Amino acid sequence: MTAIFAQTALLPDGWGSDVRLVLDGDRIASVTPDSQPGNEDCKVAALVPGLPNLHSHAFQRGMSALAESRGPSADSFWTWRDMMYRFALGVSPEGMQAIAEMAYVEMLEAGFTRVGEFHYLHHDRDGRAYADPAEMSRRILAAATETGINLTHLPVFYAHSDFGGTAPNEGQRRFIHDLDTFARLTETLHGAITRPLDRLGIAPHSLRAATGPELDALLRAHPEGPVHIHISEQQREVADSLRHSGQRPVEWLLAHQPVDARWCLIHATHLTDAERKGIATSGAVVGLCPVTEANLGDGLFPAVDYLAEGGRIGIGTDSNVEITASGELRLLEYGQRLFHRQRNLLAGGEGSTGGALLRASLAGGAQALGAPAPQIAPGAPADLVALHDPVGLPTAADRLIDRWVFGRDIAVADVWASGAHLVQAGRHRNRDRIAAAFARAVAALL
Repeated sequence: MTAIFAQTALLPDGWGSDVRLVLDGDRIASVTPDSQPGNEDCKVAALVPGLPNLHSHAFQRGMSALAESRGPSADSFWTWRDMMYRFALGVSPEGMQAIAEMAYVEMLEAGFTRVGEFHYLHHDRDGRAYADPAEMSRRILAAATETGINLTHLPVFYAHSDFGGTAPNEGQRRFIHDLDTFARLTETLHGAITRPLDRLGIAPHSLRAATGPELDALLRAHPEGPVHIHISEQQREVADSLRHSGQRPVEWLLAHQPVDARWCLIHATHLTDAERKGIATSGAVVGLCPVTEANLGDGLFPAVDYLAEGGRIGIGTDSNVEITASGELRLLEYGQRLFHRQRNLLAGGEGSTGGALLRASLAGGAQALGAPAPQIAPGAPADLVALHDPVGLPTAADRLIDRWVFGRDIAVADVWASGAHLVQAGRHRNRDRIAAAFARAVAALL
């Protein structure tokens, strides 16, 4: 067994002092506040539950910052997407694993202990299926196992290039499934996922990529587990949906599918009041990725009104242009400040903005990923993040989280995932080897 002694820890009923935890395998065996440390205890300043990262495209870590030069025409999400397609066409299975391992190391070092991998790079470079339909997914599973991060794997159903079942284009050839081949993939993955805390869901890529009848069939075939979908990320997407069906994307989805607590709507940036209220009422989670949404010029989600209506959110790193838990939370709040020209808008009333954002993202992220609630309590998974304060200010309770999210003097020091002490003094135990393999993989691609 492993013991951790924290000067302060975020417990289910609030902050506790002098908290001693005993870990038994991948679970927390006991939590004792107002305790004394043992001689062999790992001693930390502050302890919080590990964060869920509900939306990642791991392979895109390999092209981070490679799309930051302007071409001869106006740059947009759609020009970025063309470059992403070109990059994706070159990624080998070995390269996929090396890039994913680097992304997952950085996630753990940032305080994420679970990742939702929205995985659509399925086939060989010419678009033909591998002999093993789960070849690329197995690389994701291997990367998660090698780095120690908990995984909710979300294989993507991607069949079309636009609304109405439009044929896919050449740049999408590695992504494409029909219902039968996707069923074979998910059947294979049910046997491939063996770690007890890993989960499997499905991800119809978007309403562009999956028709209504295909969505119906997918839900019939997969009646349990998380369902993730990109939706209403771009204004052009909304306009195209209106032309096709006469309804906006979220409007159509709420009217035609049983959206409930197992759903996660990724981005949902451009909403009417009725759509926003409809999502909040449904119990679904909105997956927000503020760094990527800013990088791609998506727009701002109406978070103030949505949270006031009881809506649920989680955060993700999406394109992995930058992997930061505190940065995602900070930019979520700052975007609202810029739009509304006020401060501390997402605090949920009086109190700490950082604390409110952390709690919302813990609960919403776990729900979206089909995972146990992240909490420091007996029986909970031993997914823990220790924060270090080199300045040593006498900061109590949520003020510490405010300093982590909005300041520069609090850092992630140690991380445990499923009870394994993976990050120490801010570095993953396998960082050097994984970073070297990543560098070789990206050099070969470029």
